Amino acid sequence: MSDRYERIAIVTGATSGIGEATAKKFAAAGFGVVGNGRNGIKLAALEQELGQAFAGVEGDASDEMVLERLFAVAEERFGRQADIVVANAGRGLGGSVKDADLSQFEDVIRINVTGALALLQKAARKMVDVQQNTFPRTAADIVIVGSVVGRHISPFSAVYGATKFAVHSLAEGLRREVGTSGVRVSLVEPGIVLSGFQSVAGYSDELVNNFQERFGPLLIGEDVANAIQYIVSQPPHVHISDIVVRPTRQDYP
Repeated sequence: MSDRYERIAIVTGATSGIGEATAKKFAAAGFGVVGNGRNGIKLAALEQELGQAFAGVEGDASDEMVLERLFAVAEERFGRQADIVVANAGRGLGGSVKDADLSQFEDVIRINVTGALALLQKAARKMVDVQQNTFPRTAADIVIVGSVVGRHISPFSAVYGATKFAVHSLAEGLRREVGTSGVRVSLVEPGIVLSGFQSVAGYSDELVNNFQERFGPLLIGEDVANAIQYIVSQPPHVHISDIVVRPTRQDYP
């Protein structure tokens, strides 16, 4: 089974938006994919659509047991360890520092930062062990989905942006730590992407319509998935460490 697939990928947040588009693009490229999300019905639909190339693992991507299961399923289903991990799961929170709903902030930190860190740790430990013996014959990629608001402070989403600043710091710290072992750590920073993100973050229809008028056409998940596919398709000795992807008309952030 393992020889059938060029690479084996784990994608969190695979039931919508960027994660779903990335899982589909990877499967179309001949990768075996383990996708995670909290929507079991959507995972089952992806398994039906993508066939043997896709295995779903339902649950919260900040849950230790779920993360363990992702790596175990990769080996059980595809016969070898994952060599791509896309840390995409996350949620937004609208509002400025002065006005943000702090009752939701703990959940945002848990998913966006604590869960991402746990996934990065697991991926890095497993990949370093392999790459020390096989680089540069093989590639290993950890791709973190950040945000332009983790690069430029935006008052309307400064609290959410703070979690992405944290993730960007983890990405660069990990790159410096494991790059010398042949593991590539890449950060993708999207601008405004139309997905279920806006409703979970509590963005009003009026705000989303304003984004469309000011910056549209906005990005969709496939646009960011194209960047992720570009990163992981480079030869093992070529590392794309940062990509910012914005709608053409988005001047800020």
